[in-house]
Amino acid sequence: MAKRLYVGNLSYQTTEGDLTALFQEAGSVQSVSIVTDRDTGRSKGFAFVEMSDTDAVRAVEQFNGTELNGRNLNVNEARPREERPGGRGGYGGGYGGGGRRG
Repeated sequence: MAKRLYVGNLSYQTTEGDLTALFQEAGSVQSVSIVTDRDTGRSKGFAFVEMSDTDAVRAVEQFNGTELNGRNLNVNEARPREERPGGRGGYGGGYGGGGRRG
């Protein structure tokens, strides 16, 4: 079974290839995903790496606090995503009124 790791404090220049190469030192990497800003496409400074359970435990021990591209990585097991209230935020509302009908 795969375990998902959170990798934080990434340099904006870090690529998925950089992370794959690093984490392969601890075992087989199933996937790497750097989270990017939807509007700019720029890295948000964190990523998720999927590995087998035993490799993931080894990776946390081996890479948490390790320097990559001038930044000390924060590596730990990813927590489940929190459910956020649906919609697009704000106060709900409907389709704003206004205008004359008739």
